[in-house]
Amino acid sequence: MKEFTEVAIEAALKAGNILTRHAGKVEQIGYKSEVDLVTDVDYLSEQTIIKIIRDAFPQHAILTEEAGTRKSESAYKWVIDPLDGTTNYAHNFPCYCVSIALEKDGEIILGVVYNPNLDELFTAEKGAGAFISKGQESQASRRKISVSQTSELSRSLLATGFPYDIRTSSIDNLDHFRDFYKRAQGIRRAGSAAMDLCYLAMGRFDGFWELKLSPWDMAAGSLLVTEAGGKVTDFSGGAFNIYMKEILASNGKTHQQMIEVLKPAS
Repeated sequence: MKEFTEVAIEAALKAGNILTRHAGKVEQIGYKSEVDLVTDVDYLSEQTIIKIIRDAFPQHAILTEEAGTRKSESAYKWVIDPLDGTTNYAHNFPCYCVSIALEKDGEIILGVVYNPNLDELFTAEKGAGAFISKGQESQASRRKISVSQTSELSRSLLATGFPYDIRTSSIDNLDHFRDFYKRAQGIRRAGSAAMDLCYLAMGRFDGFWELKLSPWDMAAGSLLVTEAGGKVTDFSGGAFNIYMKEILASNGKTHQQMIEVLKPAS
C-alpha cells in the first residue's frame, strides 16, 4: 500500500501543477455533449498521470475519463479523473481537482484527491482512515479528518450536482434539489463531485447526493467518506459501488433522513 499511495500522490501533485500552470490559459475546448466540456489540459493532465502509473505498475488496468479503459488480467485497476470540474476550469472558476483511486478485485482500496487551488491533498487507504495535508509538504502537515457530527437534516449543509443531460432528460435531479432545499439548512452546487465528497469527509458538508455520475467521479471520494466515518449507499440505503448511477453520502447521522427525502421523488 505504501508504494501505491506514494505513486498516486506523485501523479496527483504533478497533474495538479499542470492545472495550476495552465489555469486561465485554456487553448482548446471540446464538447462531449452540449454542456459536457473537455479541454487540452484534461488530456495533458491525464497523460501525465497514466505515464507515472504505467512506469510503476505496467501490468495494472487503468480506467480514465478521457482515454477510457486499458484492460489487464491484473486484480488492480486505477480509476482516474485528471480534471474533475472541467467546466469550472474552463471558466477560470477555482473549484476543481485531480482524483485518483485504486481498485482491487472490485473494491476501492486507495483514494487520493488533490485540490491545487488550496494545496489540499486528501488521502485514504482502506481500513486506515482519511487524511488531509498540504500537497507540497504532505507528511509534515498530515492530519486525520472525520465527518461532521450534525444529526439534524434541518441544520445540515448539503452538496449536489446536476447531470450533463439536464436539457434533454426528465431525470434531472431538480425534484430532489427542491425537496432537500425545503428541509436542509443550505445546498451548494460547486461543480466537482470529487471535491464535494472530500469536503463531506472533513466535515465541511454534512451530506451529498447525485445521479448519473461516472466511476472516476466517485471512486476516490467515496473511500475518503467511509474512512472518515461517513456512510455511502445508493438512494434507498442499499450497497454502493462506483459503477452505479446514483450516490448518497453523509456523515451517517443524517443518512436515513436523506433517504426519506429522496423517496417521494424516486
